[in-house]
Amino acid sequence: MATDDRNILARGRVATRLPAQDLDRARRFYAEQLGLEPVDERPGGLLYRCGGTDFALFQSTGASPGTFTQMGWEVDDIETAVSQLRQRGVVFEEVDVPGLRTKNGIADVDGNYPSKHARGERAAWFRDSEGNLLGIGEPVR
Repeated sequence: MATDDRNILARGRVATRLPAQDLDRARRFYAEQLGLEPVDERPGGLLYRCGGTDFALFQSTGASPGTFTQMGWEVDDIETAVSQLRQRGVVFEEVDVPGLRTKNGIADVDGNYPSKHARGERAAWFRDSEGNLLGIGEPVR
């Protein structure tokens, strides 16, 4: 790939796509549990916008494996975000593997990208109605 081709992508906007076997069920989850409404829709797809970035849910016959974080939000206060989402019925994953353990749904993660000027991150994960694994992170400065 030529340098100019890479620059075209670097200037482009990234948009996540998440599969949904039942788009109506997913719409209800994102509205009721996450407080999000689509900004646009088309047959078989819902478009959401958060912080200037788009993500879409699309009708799919396939299922997400849910074995890795597929999309995440960076927040300023993870404690408040987790508390608010729990009040709406979101269930957070409890993780206990070597090097990563959650306490009350939140993990302390060592290291971070240097460009974030942080020494680590606090993180939490939950699944949407379709089995997609979603995350929330707060940089630790």
